[in-house]
Amino acid sequence: MRTKDPFAKRSLGQNFLIDPKVIVRILDSFRSKEGDVVLEIGPGRGALTEKLVESGAQIYALEFDRDLAPLLQTRFGNNKNFTLVEGDALKLDLASLERGGRKLRLIANLPYNISTAILQRLFSSVEILEDCVLMFQREVVERLTANPGTSERGYLTVLIEAHFSIEWLFDVPPSAFRPAPKVWSSVVRLIPKIRAVENEELFRLVVGRGFAQKRKTILNNLKLWYPNAGNLLQTIGIDPIRRAETLSLDEWISVVDILAPRA
Repeated sequence: MRTKDPFAKRSLGQNFLIDPKVIVRILDSFRSKEGDVVLEIGPGRGALTEKLVESGAQIYALEFDRDLAPLLQTRFGNNKNFTLVEGDALKLDLASLERGGRKLRLIANLPYNISTAILQRLFSSVEILEDCVLMFQREVVERLTANPGTSERGYLTVLIEAHFSIEWLFDVPPSAFRPAPKVWSSVVRLIPKIRAVENEELFRLVVGRGFAQKRKTILNNLKLWYPNAGNLLQTIGIDPIRRAETLSLDEWISVVDILAPRA
């Protein structure tokens, strides 16, 4: 490793990917090609960026760290298909990237401290996304892929199901990073769904209220805002004493529909 490379910053949740085998697996899962428009969030020292640029795709590298940005520009700036974007992934308007009418492909080793926040921002950009290959803390992926009736299932699980099909690709050990985190990571593929939710804001509101206190029944969580929630749930065949994590996506859509006139 080159000594001039900046050190990882704990304040930014940085853990640089260094394992060549893991890098290859991620790139093989993504398979960028000429004609693609790719956004890489948090390229760091360029572990993935090098091969992405070589693929011929148009690469936007979004880097927040002011010490890493000049390094990336020096390494890749002479490539016509590389554009460095200095900024915050939590503020960038994905639609502002020049795509020439093409959908955007997203790849990232997401910092643990902002990974779920970035994911929630993607929900509003489903229409412009082709696919995403992302790395999260494994615990987060366990929640994202949790089936109805399991304790890991929560608000974020339902939202991801409403917007993406998710495929758990493989796990990554701490030793693949420097510095090594204390936990395992997992790589997933997200494929946008045709919009399943009519009213995005209302859907988030109702599901959020349903999961307000996970140990309570869905009735006890919802009746504060919807006094007739018990009767309404029964009309759509949902037992009011069930807990929020037992409901499927289709059941949540039915709940939102029945409560919409009263929201």
